[in-house]
Amino acid sequence: MVKRRLFWTAVLILYVVFIFHNSMTPAVESSRQSGRVLTMVLELADRIGMRGQWITEHLIRKAAHFAEYTLLGILLYMTVKQYFFRSRMGSMMQCWLGMAIPFTDETIQLFVEGRSGQIGDVWLDMSGVLAGFLIVKLISGLRGTGRR
Repeated sequence: MVKRRLFWTAVLILYVVFIFHNSMTPAVESSRQSGRVLTMVLELADRIGMRGQWITEHLIRKAAHFAEYTLLGILLYMTVKQYFFRSRMGSMMQCWLGMAIPFTDETIQLFVEGRSGQIGDVWLDMSGVLAGFLIVKLISGLRGTGRR
């Protein structure tokens, strides 16, 4: 039990550091990274015969936000569950952290060259966290159903 708690806590902390590190990346470098991903996605779309003209850097950035925070939601669920298995306090902790981390993330960006904190990104990030929670709940529900 203690090893499991330490494992999930360490993974969660390292992932939050990764998120905050991304927020500290200056706008020019962040845009360059998004541009590389956009190029790869457009090449992939072209290879499979899709016209990817509707795929933009803005869409790539927003999809990355959502995906990044969906994984955070999964990690939050798994970590908090180690401490508060099926308790109201655990649910409150997940929700509080699921809001506090996106707000902190966007606040960090206010102090980075060329970046800005966006309330829309906070909402998008919190939606990703919720999606992560729902994915874990769905999977655990399906696993529970399969055991019966």
